[in-house]
Amino acid sequence: MPKEKSDKLQNIYVLVLKAERFGWKTKNKKEVKHRKQLGERKMNFLRRVISPSSRSQVSQFANRSFKITQNHYGSIAQPTPSSLIHGIHQFHCPDVVGILAKLSDCIASREGNILSADIFVPDDNHVFYSRSEFLFDPAKWPREQMDADFSNLAKKFNAMKSVVRVPDIDPKYKISILASKQEHCLVDLLHGWQDGRFPIHITSVISNHERGPNTHVIRFLERHGIPYYYLPMTKENKREKEILDIVGDTDFLVLARYMQVLSGDFLKSYKKDIINIHHGLLPSFKGSNPSKQAFDAGVKLIGATTHFVSEELDSGPIIEQLVERVSHRDNLRTFIQKSEDVEKRCLAKAIKSYCELRIFPYEANKTVVFRS
Repeated sequence: MPKEKSDKLQNIYVLVLKAERFGWKTKNKKEVKHRKQLGERKMNFLRRVISPSSRSQVSQFANRSFKITQNHYGSIAQPTPSSLIHGIHQFHCPDVVGILAKLSDCIASREGNILSADIFVPDDNHVFYSRSEFLFDPAKWPREQMDADFSNLAKKFNAMKSVVRVPDIDPKYKISILASKQEHCLVDLLHGWQDGRFPIHITSVISNHERGPNTHVIRFLERHGIPYYYLPMTKENKREKEILDIVGDTDFLVLARYMQVLSGDFLKSYKKDIINIHHGLLPSFKGSNPSKQAFDAGVKLIGATTHFVSEELDSGPIIEQLVERVSHRDNLRTFIQKSEDVEKRCLAKAIKSYCELRIFPYEANKTVVFRS
């Protein structure tokens, strides 16, 4: 038999074996019976034309473990090497020739395999931004050696930033959440953390609003052993020194509708990133009650903005913005409901992007965000 025809028959044989193994997906009993009969006829024919030795090899291949991965064209089956794990590298340096080649060589030299690479070089500024995802075998590329390799690369290119993260090995980000009375964003983050949507460890929740022992939030926090700090505040005393003592060992802070302004002294003392959700599309509708401002203005699109906190109110670098359409049929109640929903999604998306090393500072007050 010609080789091309033999290979084609073997491929059919694999498909039929798979169909027998996983079943025919239909609820119609007659259709199931018809397909099984058709499958049996194909199998009998294929068994006659494929040699026993080839049949054994093909059967072995058909029973291998497969992982289904999504791409833009649908699902494709790929073998899953159990020893490989996932790494992420974030790089920011002056733009020169050969950076990407050296990054690729660094990963390939340790038998790693690049899965994706995002690159941005602004037209008017000679700086290089990149984010790479790769697979590697930790037995061949130990975590300490990986740090050393990327550190050498950072020195070679005078990098402003070089961060590598291995989610399966590295500790989760330690965060503290600050919230006031409104708790839709807080509750969404707590449930997202519980469901494993974020690689974070919540060390505490801090609020200027007292919550009773039988409230949903307090019961949730007690069940999971997360401390809740109620710090009543006045205009003269924002309890910032106490907050700093609580959050000193965190990696970053999240303001989940925290209605207090952090001072410049607090920002200088903390020295790490603080992510805030603003219930409006900045730079429009700054300050208090932006939902009411937008409703009174008769807008047709509402939104939310997640940004880094800076000394100037609601003016830090924007990380994420999402919008929702509204109309004249919305009253203030439905308007606010839609606004709260988009706030939750916007904050969750920004935190996920931050943990996945997708965000870079850019120019004085902007960000580069590589989308997932």
